[in-house]
Amino acid sequence: MDFIKLSAEIEGRYRRYLRTTFYLRDPDLRNSFDQALQAGTLSRGPYLEVTPAYRRGQELRTLFPKIVGRTIDPKFLEAIDGHRSLYAHQEEAIKRVAAGRNIVVATGTGSGKTECFLYPILLHLVDEYMQGGGLHSKQGVRALVLYPMNALAYDQRDRLGRLHARLEESGATFRFSFGQYTGATPENRNDRYRHASDVIAHRFPGELVLRDEMRSMPPHILLTNFSMLEYQLLRPDDSPLFDDAHGQTWSFLVLDEAHQYRSTRGAEMSLLLRRLTQRLRRSGNTHSFRCIARASPEMMPIAQQLQPLQQHCSTNRSRQTT
Repeated sequence: MDFIKLSAEIEGRYRRYLRTTFYLRDPDLRNSFDQALQAGTLSRGPYLEVTPAYRRGQELRTLFPKIVGRTIDPKFLEAIDGHRSLYAHQEEAIKRVAAGRNIVVATGTGSGKTECFLYPILLHLVDEYMQGGGLHSKQGVRALVLYPMNALAYDQRDRLGRLHARLEESGATFRFSFGQYTGATPENRNDRYRHASDVIAHRFPGELVLRDEMRSMPPHILLTNFSMLEYQLLRPDDSPLFDDAHGQTWSFLVLDEAHQYRSTRGAEMSLLLRRLTQRLRRSGNTHSFRCIARASPEMMPIAQQLQPLQQHCSTNRSRQTT
C-alpha cells in the first residue's frame, strides 16, 4: 500500500468536499478560498504508527473444556471460531471471570475487548445448557450489557445475531436468546409508532424484538442503556424482568465504555446498579454477580474513573476487582 498516495487522495477528496459545500458566488472570495485550499495546510503527514502485536494465548477449543471440566460440543466451538488463538489478555479475562472475579478491561483499540466479556457469558450459558437443559427450562436474564448509546447496542446486536446464525449453520444444539430493549423497541406486534412489523421482519435468529415477549420470556442476554434501565426498574410492566423466578438467574453485569461514566454521571450509574442488585436480591438471587467493565485507557486513568462504579459490587467484597 502506498501510504503517501493514499494520504494525497484523502486530502484531495476533502478539498473537493469543502469546495462543493462552501461555494462562494463572489469571484474574489472564491479565488481566495481556492488558494487557501491549495496552500497545503489541510493535513500534516501522513504519520504511521506501528502497534506491537498482542501476545497470543490458548485456542478457545482448548481453553473452554479446561475451564468447565468437560467436553464441549465441537459444533459450538466451530461456530465461535474455536480454532482461533486468543490474545493473552483475553484468555486471562475469561479465566478470571470464570473464577468469579470482577474485571476491568482497558486494553488498546482493536485488542478484542468485546470478547473479554462475550466469551465468559457464552461459556456460562453453554455450561448451564450442558448441565441438563436448565438454560431453557429456567427462564430469565443471565447477562445485562449496558451501553452509553444505542448505536453501540445495535452493533452488539448484529454480532450476536451473526453468532446465532453460525450456531444454526454448524448444527450445534446449543441456542441462546438475546434482546435489545431501548426506546425504539416496539411494545407489541401492533405497535405502528415503533414500526413493529418492520422490526419483526428483520429480526435475527434467537432475537427477541418486542417488549411484551421479553417480559414473558426474558432473553438470556439483555442489551440496553442507562436511561432505559432506569425506566425498567420503575415501570410495573417491566417487573417480570427482575422479580420472582426471573430475577434469580442474573449472573453478569457488563458496563461498556465505562470511561464515559465519571463524576456525577459515574455516581448516578453506581446508584442505579446498586438499586438493580438490591432488586434482584429481593427476588431471591444469591449469585455473586460478575461485574465486567470495558473501557478505553486513552480517555482517562481507569482506576480513578471507575472508583464510583466499583461501589455497586460491594456484595462481592470477598472477590478482588482487577
